[in-house]
Amino acid sequence: MKDMTGDVYKVIELVGTSTTSWEDAVKTVVDRATKTLRDLRIAEVKELDVRLDNGKIAEYRAKVCLSFKYEGESD
Repeated sequence: MKDMTGDVYKVIELVGTSTTSWEDAVKTVVDRATKTLRDLRIAEVKELDVRLDNGKIAEYRAKVCLSFKYEGESD
């Protein structure tokens, strides 16, 4: 019988910040995640917002979902 098991991926949500742009905020998330997670597959931007200070943009924020291959115990 053919083995019908497939891969399993874990999804986490991280928030990156930047004083420059949303793109830099996303890059911050991906750069940091690649230092501790292996086999990253997808980065999905879920939400963009800004933090204001005296009516001016002080910080760009990006909420990003990342998926990576789950390497748990084998059954």
